[in-house]
Amino acid sequence: MDTIKNVISKIQGGGDSQAGAPPREPSANEVQELKEKYEKAGQEQVFAFYDSLSASEQATLFAQLQGFDPEHINKITNKALNPPQAENVDKESGLKPLPETATASILDSKTEDIEKWYQSGLDLIADNKVGVVLMAGGQGTRLGSSAPKGCFNIGLPSEKSLFKIQAERIRKLQSLANRKAGLEGEKKAVVPWYVMTSGPTRGPTEAYFQENNYFGLQKENVVIFEQGVLPCVSNDGKILLESKGKVAVAPDGNGGIYQALITSNVIGDMRKRGIEHIHAYCVDNCLVKVADPVFIGFSASKEVDIATKVVRKRNATESVGLILLKNGKPDVVEYSEIDRETAEAKDAKQPDVLKFRAANIVNHYYSFSFLESIPEWAHKLPHHVARKKIPYVDTEKGNTIKPEKPNGIKLEQFVFDVFPMLELNKFACMEVKREDEFSPLKNAKGTGEDDPDTSKQDIMNQGKRWVQAAGGIVVGSGKGDGIEVSPLFSYGGEGLEELMDKEITSPAVLDIGKA
Repeated sequence: MDTIKNVISKIQGGGDSQAGAPPREPSANEVQELKEKYEKAGQEQVFAFYDSLSASEQATLFAQLQGFDPEHINKITNKALNPPQAENVDKESGLKPLPETATASILDSKTEDIEKWYQSGLDLIADNKVGVVLMAGGQGTRLGSSAPKGCFNIGLPSEKSLFKIQAERIRKLQSLANRKAGLEGEKKAVVPWYVMTSGPTRGPTEAYFQENNYFGLQKENVVIFEQGVLPCVSNDGKILLESKGKVAVAPDGNGGIYQALITSNVIGDMRKRGIEHIHAYCVDNCLVKVADPVFIGFSASKEVDIATKVVRKRNATESVGLILLKNGKPDVVEYSEIDRETAEAKDAKQPDVLKFRAANIVNHYYSFSFLESIPEWAHKLPHHVARKKIPYVDTEKGNTIKPEKPNGIKLEQFVFDVFPMLELNKFACMEVKREDEFSPLKNAKGTGEDDPDTSKQDIMNQGKRWVQAAGGIVVGSGKGDGIEVSPLFSYGGEGLEELMDKEITSPAVLDIGKA
């Protein structure tokens, strides 16, 4: 019988299991068998230069090709290029906002409800029931850096990277949980941090964490793993070679998180630790509330399999995906799929806000029991086509070609494609304040939107609001003003009572040596 890990590996076609020791040299019979497998699938061109490679290069290419099932690659490529006809929106159920029973909003929830969720979330953290999965496979290419995006310094006075900010939020949260539950010594709360990288970012990420002593977290509680890859394919369906001894590959999208959780045995580690509630998010959001107790408490109280955070859409024309009901199922619908009338429709109960306003920010809660069932449904997730300019080796002439226009496709999965698989009573949504929880880093400095400057300023502005809410007096104004509040000083604005009536000159940093 196939193990869960083997089943997923066949679905995925390579991934985390390829990392590690140098590949062994294959036997002649093994090479012949693999050649026949690719020939049968019409993908024999990947062996075009095999005989001219050195023994180590042959071993590397063999190991890479052995990690893929060419028939499976053909199947998902064909399906992605010729997707089944999109399901029409049913006239009766159509597109609707999620029902109130499945939603909550920090903007208008009762204070006592938010406090109840917060306290229950802290209790779950103190009981070691909460884990965190970070999607950190991206490089900072658009930011002018070849390092993983999590290593990026957005320009804060403290010069902390995104990884460090998020690690310190985990440390502070553990401290708050310990204090609430009276935990000491070996009984202290632990929030394990599972960091999902990609092929290009795994090594640099591991080195960065080691160099920085895991930012004060225990090494055994930081698990770095790797999402899978899929071959890049030409417009006519042929697997492309990046070099004579290497297939061109690309990460399998943020939806690859599901397979990677199994193939890397993260699920096994969670099971061993007794984790029941998981928070998953993207590395580029500098304001993310890592393992947010309010979100954890809310989601756990609803007993759902998935919950998602959203921010309120700025206006009817903002180009964001929306979380809503499509044909009675939770789903994400892209802005381009919604007509103008629908986009501009107002909420009947709140005429000053949009009816469809729940903007997707890829910030999710999962129950462990749902993630444990990944092998039962992973094969149902579709692959999407991204048309790209992919450098490749001409298998007839042997020269490398750098195309000037898209010549092939990369196959990827989306993390939210799983939403429609759920019954509505197993899905929930929490609306949060954009200024407090969402500031993505997407663009190069100077762009003016979702760039290092806006990320920095959003943190500085948040800190200033916290200080003022605590009764502190902020002096100074102008470009670049604000207060950087270290996560070790305050996780979400709590514990700042000592600042009452104190004067703080902006810009400033509030930090301490340890949690």
